[in-house]
Amino acid sequence: MIPSRTDPVVAHGSEVLGGPWGRLARTLPGPWPTISTLVVLATAAYMVGYLLDLSCITTNWLSPDRYEHLCYSDIPALYGIRGFADGLIPYVQTPQGGTPLEYPVLTGMFMWIAGLITAAIAPVLYANDVTRAFFDVNVILLTPFLLITVLASALAVRTRAWDAAMIALAPTVILGATINWDFIPIAFAALACLAWVRERPVSAGVFLGLAIASKFYPVVLLAVFVLLAIRTRTFRPTLTLIGATAFTWLLVNLPFAIANFEGWWHFYSFNSARGMDFGSIWYAVTEWGVPRVPDAAMNAVSAASFLALLCAVAYIALTAPRTPTIFALGFLVLAAFVITTKVYSPQYVLWLVPFAALARPRWREFLIWQAGEVAYFAAIWWLLAAYGVDGAKGLDGGWYALATFVHVGVTVWYAILIIRDLYAPTQVESSTSSKVDVVNRTSASS
Repeated sequence: MIPSRTDPVVAHGSEVLGGPWGRLARTLPGPWPTISTLVVLATAAYMVGYLLDLSCITTNWLSPDRYEHLCYSDIPALYGIRGFADGLIPYVQTPQGGTPLEYPVLTGMFMWIAGLITAAIAPVLYANDVTRAFFDVNVILLTPFLLITVLASALAVRTRAWDAAMIALAPTVILGATINWDFIPIAFAALACLAWVRERPVSAGVFLGLAIASKFYPVVLLAVFVLLAIRTRTFRPTLTLIGATAFTWLLVNLPFAIANFEGWWHFYSFNSARGMDFGSIWYAVTEWGVPRVPDAAMNAVSAASFLALLCAVAYIALTAPRTPTIFALGFLVLAAFVITTKVYSPQYVLWLVPFAALARPRWREFLIWQAGEVAYFAAIWWLLAAYGVDGAKGLDGGWYALATFVHVGVTVWYAILIIRDLYAPTQVESSTSSKVDVVNRTSASS
């Protein structure tokens, strides 16, 4: 399906390149022209994101410049303080006087490999600027995970492979892909979805297990498969997937848990003990004078809120006239999770992007949602630019709270659009087709 024929925003935008794809235009057979174009788009967008980081790279991520220029990254900060500069093996070895690594096993091992490469090339290529070398190595090593995400998403929807361009060109991907290592679990989750739609539940479970071993958030996606099993009354594939997921996760984690349980468990204990933090609605309301939820009760409040929304999603999944796709249900479940969690870091929006693009491939609404997230992206860094510094210029807490509710609000709005599609799919499709027809007629007449 050609986007310039079916999406009004793409049809208008294509005027720069000569207008929508004509009905007599010739295309090469097979998926590879589309796939190769998506690779180029994703790589180019990723490079733009790296160029936007140069102001931080050249100043070694000094504060407040790294916040004022919107180029903060966790990657350089962790090189020295978590033992990678000393070649320590995560979880098994802990820096003297430091703390164990606060990331799941696969991400930690990825960081360790990047650290080994950094130690080898920094003296030769970077004049021993190990911080920049570590950042560049991670950026390069993360590139395949971004491409896997885009290509797996394209292959998962087959006839609408061009929808994956929304992932490649998403503003939040350009801005946030190099903040952290989130594209590792995102890529594995995308592969899990691809395997599932191709009816390979064992492979889907293996990839989902790897995703959970990279970042714990994909565990909530198990709810998606359970709800689809109940809706379609096909339980065996889901049980197979759950078994493969658990086995894969154990296979990856067990050696480290045996070698040093305390070091391995730190990620889970750290996230359980932490209180509310930036990005969450719980933190935002405190900036408006609302009493904060006690830390001792925060886990219970967050979990109860998520379960309440999950019940609402379950009702929708089981009663909607149209069976939700894995992408529509995935977005709804993840949205329920991120808007109720204790912390909503700026890069967490990346978890939602592939599901948003494939659940509702409409550029206009997608870009509106992204605009709200970009507004928050700027707000959090400008808040931190002056955070705890008397007289410094930056965003005050009240405006930051407003930005938080904007980015949560646009996520809820996008979820409502997906829900509306499930209950009134025919009307939505007819409306979209009418708009595209108008665009194409206007283009032809001009």
